[in-house]
Amino acid sequence: MKLRTAEVKEFLDLKADQYNNRGFITDDPVSIPHRYSLKEDIEISGFLVATIAWGNRKSIVKNGHRMMDLMDNAPYDFVLGHAATDLKRFEKFVHRTFNAADLAYFVKALRHIYRKKGGIETLFNQHATEGSLQPAIHHFRKAFFELPFEKRTAKHVSDPMGGSAAKRINMYLRWMVRKDKRGVDFGIWKSIQASQLSCPLDIHSGKVARKLGLLSRAQNDARAVEELDRNLRRLDPADPVKYDFALFGLGVFEHF
Repeated sequence: MKLRTAEVKEFLDLKADQYNNRGFITDDPVSIPHRYSLKEDIEISGFLVATIAWGNRKSIVKNGHRMMDLMDNAPYDFVLGHAATDLKRFEKFVHRTFNAADLAYFVKALRHIYRKKGGIETLFNQHATEGSLQPAIHHFRKAFFELPFEKRTAKHVSDPMGGSAAKRINMYLRWMVRKDKRGVDFGIWKSIQASQLSCPLDIHSGKVARKLGLLSRAQNDARAVEELDRNLRRLDPADPVKYDFALFGLGVFEHF
């Protein structure tokens, strides 16, 4: 499909408007952090459910609720106040390859970040650049794995500096940073701008982006994210990641 830039923008603006509304929340992983009002509860629940956000959406949402139940539906209090014995309640938790040992480490690592690093937003802001959060993801990951951990757990936090598209973390950052009063994204991080975000890239959004001429690279990796970012920022420099709604909706719901 060959469209002019103005035509692509008009089309994607329309689709972003169509999908960026509260009706999107119900069956999406973002519904989990929408259970909360405290900033830290939103941050933690959002990070955990974004971590398991691959596979069947119903299963993701179901297991997201289960994680919150296991944390007494007070994730921030649980993260900061848990004892080692409290982590035993995770023994039967599993979502695909993310298991109880992984969840237990994530809880310990999040406590470390809040106690020693000033919290998740502070850590990301310290390493953000004017035009990207991809270096910040790399440094966040380094801080996240400062405690002793099982090697298998490391695969659940992607590193764009290692070539990953880091789809789930970029999605999480969209949730935390974008604020447009549409009711989906939270916009609770004031120190980071929407213009610094990168589009969550997966098989669905990548396929649509290629059909629209926004992406030429065949692999869905860090270099593809950079290329897609450049093109989306031409369409809207201030809020390029609003087009995630359009690319996702076209790919998943419309099989574009």
